[in-house]
Amino acid sequence: MSTLDSPERGAASLAGPPPRILVIAAPYYRDVVDGMLRGAQGVLADVQAVTETVEVAGAYELPAALAMALTSPRRWDGFLLLGCVVQGETDHYTFICDAICHGVMDVSTKHAAAIGFGLLTVDSLAQAEARSRDDHMNKGAEAAHAVLGQVAIARGWGIAG
Repeated sequence: MSTLDSPERGAASLAGPPPRILVIAAPYYRDVVDGMLRGAQGVLADVQAVTETVEVAGAYELPAALAMALTSPRRWDGFLLLGCVVQGETDHYTFICDAICHGVMDVSTKHAAAIGFGLLTVDSLAQAEARSRDDHMNKGAEAAHAVLGQVAIARGWGIAG
């Protein structure tokens, strides 16, 4: 979905107890990821989510951190992944973005995990900044809505708290 097409969303809602959400953030672009995190926190506050945040070195580490969390004895209802990869002058960008996306998908489907995937893959830092502002186009808020929707599905099917 294009950022310009982002729908205005109202307050988030979720039946049942407040969800436990693990936020895995890759703050390589600190201001951008912090902006996305602020957007997500606003959405998660609507449902009184209990959140914990862990930081990883970069976006490439997101899938491994997710896998570690899912194999931990600790339990969360959902996982919110936040990061940013900006296009450079080499093919590195393509390989990194593909690896992250495939890694997250593989881990999440293997474990039937509720995921909100807030990874910005952009051509410029200006594009990332536009997607992390405190407005309706904030991709962190969008990812938070997504994870809450996934938690709702899991609860409806009796596979989450």
